[in-house]
Amino acid sequence: MDVLSLQSYDYTLPKELIAKYPAIPKESARLLVYNRRDKSIIHSDFWNFASFLPKDTLLVFNDTKVIPARFYGRKILKDSKMGKGAKIEALFHKELEYSYLLQCKGRLKEGARIAFAGGIVAEIIKDRGMGFKEVKFFEVIDNVFNPLTKEKFFAFLEQYGVIPLPPYIKRETKEQDREDYNAVFARHLGAIAAPTASLHFSQESFEALTQTFNYAYVTLHIGAGTFMGVSVDNILEHKIHKESFYLSQESQQKISKATHITAIGTTATRVVEYFARTGYMCGECDLFLHLLNKPILTQAILTNFHLPKTTLLMLVASFVGLEEMQRIYKEAIKKQYRFYSYGDGMLIL
Repeated sequence: MDVLSLQSYDYTLPKELIAKYPAIPKESARLLVYNRRDKSIIHSDFWNFASFLPKDTLLVFNDTKVIPARFYGRKILKDSKMGKGAKIEALFHKELEYSYLLQCKGRLKEGARIAFAGGIVAEIIKDRGMGFKEVKFFEVIDNVFNPLTKEKFFAFLEQYGVIPLPPYIKRETKEQDREDYNAVFARHLGAIAAPTASLHFSQESFEALTQTFNYAYVTLHIGAGTFMGVSVDNILEHKIHKESFYLSQESQQKISKATHITAIGTTATRVVEYFARTGYMCGECDLFLHLLNKPILTQAILTNFHLPKTTLLMLVASFVGLEEMQRIYKEAIKKQYRFYSYGDGMLIL
């Protein structure tokens, strides 16, 4: 198989294996354990997760928190101060210097306005293509448009937004997803997708892990780019998305001194590896891990099962090799593991 060919990272998944809800209790989720030394596969569950870890490992968690980033409004018709036009679905992506970047469903030209709940209005100031719009928000009081402060914008999302479940979860978002789609240790608001490997830990199992193993936090705010498939035949031509990250002095010291690192998720892996290559403790991470750019500091990774033809699958291959990645995924499908965000997990040692 050609490690640079996009087709080498394809597979067929039966739709019934896409998890729509998380396992309850969290630790009942299944765990496939792959050992790189002898290429063995063990089928277990998260009740036994800690038993597979080396005692001297440093666990690295991504403590980002998912924003209720999806919200709905109505296009404001000409000469109307109320939203009476077509329904608009908006997804917050990131804060810009003087505006915000949204992905919008619906016809919206530059200058168009959208009315949202709570007297909030957005104005399209630039069309960036592919559904992305640069917008400014206003609070309308007595027909006066006042620029919306950052604090009020995020308060608006908290009150009126919903958790942006990935598009492959074919159901309506529920209130319970605010809890289910965040790790128990999530604390820094900024992601629009969860670091899903972290969702397998309850408060009790997380506390047990942190009492048994050394650990560190990193923060990487996951964007929608994490779900984007690669569309070029040669994967080296793919331009990977950028995501904001932060690493504290304490975490930097722990990672630098660690003799063995287990990253909890692909996003924690990317921060560790970006730091290993650059020494940067904050900024925009655009690291693309693949078989020609393998991890240099991370020895083990906990991750979920990912979509075909994505950089996440290529990251997994960077740990185990292309043929073994395909073998592992065939085995997981054969054993009917649950896939994607709310699915089961895999520990690569």
